Amino acid sequence: MRIKVSNVNQAAWKDINVHANLPEELKKLEELAYNLWWVWNTDAKNLFRHIDADAWHAAQSNPVVLLNTLSYDKYQELRADAEFMAKLDKVYKEFRKYMDAKRDPKKPSIAYFSMEYGMTSILKIYSGGLGILAGDYLKEASDCNVDMTAIGFLYRYGYFTQTLSPEGQQIANYEAQNFNNLPLKQVKNADGTNLVVEVPYPGRVVYSYLWEVSVGRIKLYLLDTDNELNSDWDKSITHQLYGGDWENRIKQEILLGIGGTLALKKLGIKKDVYHCNEGHAALMGLQRLVDYVEEGLSFNEALEVVRASGLYTCHTPVPAGHDYFEEGLFYKYMSEYPAKLGIDWNQFIGMGRQNPDNGGEKFSMSVFALNTCQEANGVSYLHGKVSQKMFSPVWPGYFPEELHVGYVTNGVHLPTWASSEWKAVYNKYLKKGWYNDQSNLDMWAPYNDIADDEIWATRMALKIKLIDYIKEQFHETWMKNQGDPARIVRAMNNMKPETLIIGFGRRFATYKRAHLLFNDLERLDKLVNNPNYPVQFLFTGKAHPADGAGQGLIKRIIEISRMPQFLGKIVFLENYDMSLAKRLISGVDIWLNTPTRPLEASGTSGEKAQMNGVLNFSVLDGWWYEGYREGAGWALTDKRTYENQAHQDQLDAATIYQMLENEIIPMYYARNSKGYSPEWVQTIKNSITKITPIYTTKRMMDDYFDRFYNKEAKRHALLAADNYKVAKEIAAWKENIVAHWDAIECVKLDLPEGLLNAPKVGEKYKLHVELDTKDLNDKGLGVELVAVRTSTHNNDKLYDVKELPLVKTEGSKLTFETEYQLDYAGNLKFGFRMYPKHDLLPHRMDFAYVRWL
Repeated sequence: MRIKVSNVNQAAWKDINVHANLPEELKKLEELAYNLWWVWNTDAKNLFRHIDADAWHAAQSNPVVLLNTLSYDKYQELRADAEFMAKLDKVYKEFRKYMDAKRDPKKPSIAYFSMEYGMTSILKIYSGGLGILAGDYLKEASDCNVDMTAIGFLYRYGYFTQTLSPEGQQIANYEAQNFNNLPLKQVKNADGTNLVVEVPYPGRVVYSYLWEVSVGRIKLYLLDTDNELNSDWDKSITHQLYGGDWENRIKQEILLGIGGTLALKKLGIKKDVYHCNEGHAALMGLQRLVDYVEEGLSFNEALEVVRASGLYTCHTPVPAGHDYFEEGLFYKYMSEYPAKLGIDWNQFIGMGRQNPDNGGEKFSMSVFALNTCQEANGVSYLHGKVSQKMFSPVWPGYFPEELHVGYVTNGVHLPTWASSEWKAVYNKYLKKGWYNDQSNLDMWAPYNDIADDEIWATRMALKIKLIDYIKEQFHETWMKNQGDPARIVRAMNNMKPETLIIGFGRRFATYKRAHLLFNDLERLDKLVNNPNYPVQFLFTGKAHPADGAGQGLIKRIIEISRMPQFLGKIVFLENYDMSLAKRLISGVDIWLNTPTRPLEASGTSGEKAQMNGVLNFSVLDGWWYEGYREGAGWALTDKRTYENQAHQDQLDAATIYQMLENEIIPMYYARNSKGYSPEWVQTIKNSITKITPIYTTKRMMDDYFDRFYNKEAKRHALLAADNYKVAKEIAAWKENIVAHWDAIECVKLDLPEGLLNAPKVGEKYKLHVELDTKDLNDKGLGVELVAVRTSTHNNDKLYDVKELPLVKTEGSKLTFETEYQLDYAGNLKFGFRMYPKHDLLPHRMDFAYVRWL
C-alpha cells in the first residue's frame, strides 16, 4: 500500500461571533455604540476617541470594532479612570434625556422606504446623494421626534470602493461587510430564533433576515437575503447596490417594496403615511393593496385607502433615469398579483404605463407610484416644475402646471455636516435654543456680529485639517500610482492653506460637467500658477461601473493633474465617501457645481458646504436656483444661449474663468494686515445668515408635514373610519361615473357672436353649457373654460381656467353658466373641459377623467 504524504479533508468551520464582555460600569458604552446618535453628537464621538485615539483610528471610527478590540486590562483601566467615567456619565445622561423625550401623539406616523441610506461611512449601504439625503432625513426625524420607521437593505458588498490604476482608470472594488462589526443588531423572535420575512417570488419563497439600526430615536430595518435559507441565485439580491442586470433590479425592487411592507406587517407596525423615496420602492403600494383586498375590500376600495396614505418623492429629472421593465420580464415575476387583486393582467400592467392601453409600453415603477400614491413631489422648486412636465403624459387632460405634483427642496442635517469647529462657534454666539429653531433666519442674526478674525481663524483651521487629511490619507495611493517620489513631494508642497482652494465632488455623470474647466488648458495654467494669486482645484467622485463616459472624465482629469504645470494644483482624490466629503465640504473655500440645466434635481453637497463657511459657485439649477443671494456666493445663469450643448459648455467655461479672474480671486486676495479679505468674510456672513438656515433637513421635515404628511394622514383617517365607509362611498361614486361617462352628452354650448368674431379686451361674455347625464343620476360633474396662448416656440401655454358654476338642474340635464371678461389682446384658443367633481377628492389627478366638449 502506498502511503500518501498527506490526507486532509475540507475544514468544517463554524462561525461564532465573540462580543466584548464589558464590565457593568461600562455597559453604557455598548448602548451608545449601537445607536448612530454618536455619529452627529460631537461629545459622544470624542468619548470613543478618548478611550484610545490610535485604536479609534485603526477601527475607522467604528465604536463597535473599537470595543471588540480593547483588552480586558484596558477596560479595567477605564473603570479606574475617574475623569473618563465622569465623561461617560455626562454623555450617557444626555443620550437618555434625548431618547426618553415624549413624542407629540398628534403628529402623523411615517413609514419610509428607500433603496439606500448614508448615515456613516462605516455602514456601506449608500452610493451617493439619494442615500445621503435619506440618511440625513432619518437623523432629522430623530431630532424632531417623529414617529417614523424606515425600510432598506443590508448589502453584503454595498456600493464599490474606488481605486485608480496607474493610468488613471477607475477600478471598482466590492468589499464584503462583516455585519458583526457594524452598529446593528439582528431582529429575533420571542424564542431567540432569527426573525424571517417570507417574500413571494414566482415558484418559490425568498427568505429575508431583518437587521435593526437605531438612528437616534428612529428604527431602520434592513432586509438581508444573503443567508443559508436561500439559493445562491437569491442570496445575491442584497449583495450590491445598483448592481446586476434588469432581472436583478426587479428582484431587488420586489424585496424592497413587497418584502419591506411584509416586514412591517410581521413586526406589527402600521403607519399613517407610507413614503416612497424614489420609484425603487413603488411596489410597497402593491403589497398594501393585496393586504386590504385580503381584508375584504374590493380593488377600487383598497386603492382609495392606499392612495390616500401614499407619498412618492421623485429625485430624477429625466424620463431615462426611471426604472422601466419589459412586459415579459415583469410578467415573469408579477403574474400572480392580478388574481390577488381581483383584476386582469392588462389592468394591472396598465397601472405602470403612461398610456394604460399601449401594449408596447414598458412598465414604469414611477408611473405605478404615481397611480398608487395620492401625492407626489420633486426635490426642489425647479425640479417640481420639471417633474410636472415629465409626468404630464400620465394625465393627458391637463397642462403640466395644473398637476398636483409639488416639491420639497432637499436639505441637509446640520449636526452631521457642520464641523465640530463651526458647531462650537454656533453654540457660542447664536441664541439659546437655536438648534430646535434652526430654520428660522432670525436665530442666525447674531452671526453677523462675530469678529471677522474668529470666522477667518475657523476657516483656516479647517483648511489645515483638510490638507493634513489629504497628505495622510492619499500619500500611499499617490506613491503607488505616480511612482516618482519627487513628484509626490512637489504635489504635497503645493498644498497650502493660504491658497484659494476650490472643491468639486459628486457622481461623475456627464451632465455634471466636471470637464468644463479643462476646455482651455492654457487659461487654466495661468489661473493656477499665478505667483501672487494661486488657485488649487480638488476633484473627487465615482462613476457608475457601467458609465464609460463618466469613467473617461475621471481618467482625463487625472491625466491633466499629472501634467507638470498642474501638479499639486489640480488634484483628484479617490474613493469619495462620507469621510472624505466631510473634510472637503468644510475645508475648501469654494464649492463648484456646473450641471447641465435643468438636470440637477436638487444637489445637497453645496448645502453641506454652506454650513461651514464655504461659498457656493454654481449654475442656477437645483437648490441653488432658490438659494442664491447676491453677495452670498456666485451663480452662472439658468438661461441657455445655445441649443448646441458643446457651444453652451464653451460659453459656461469662459464665464467661469471670467468670474474667477475678475471677481472671485481678486476678492479672496484683497487681504488686510491680518492676512484675510474683509469682503470675503462678509460674504461668508451673508451666506450663512441668509442661506444656510433655509437648507436644513429641519426646514425640509417641516415642509413634508405641512405640504403632505398632515393632509394625507387626515384624509386617510377619514377614509378608513367606520370600516372604510367613506372609501367605499368614493369608490362606488367613481364606478358610477365611469360606467356612464361615455353616454354623457353635451346638448348645448353657446358662445356669444362677439366673442367669436370681434372679441375686445375688457368686454364680458356670457358662456352657457348644457349636459345631458342620461342615466348617471349624479350631479358630480364640472365644466370649465380653458384658454391657451401660443408661445414663441409654437407650443400651447395655459393662459386661464375658469369654472362655469352649475346654475340649473332639470331631470338628467345640468346647465352651467358664467360671465367671462377678456383681459388679453392677442391670439387665444378656447376650449371647454368636462370633469368629475366631488368634495372629497384631494385633487383632479385622483380621478383624471376629462372630456373636451
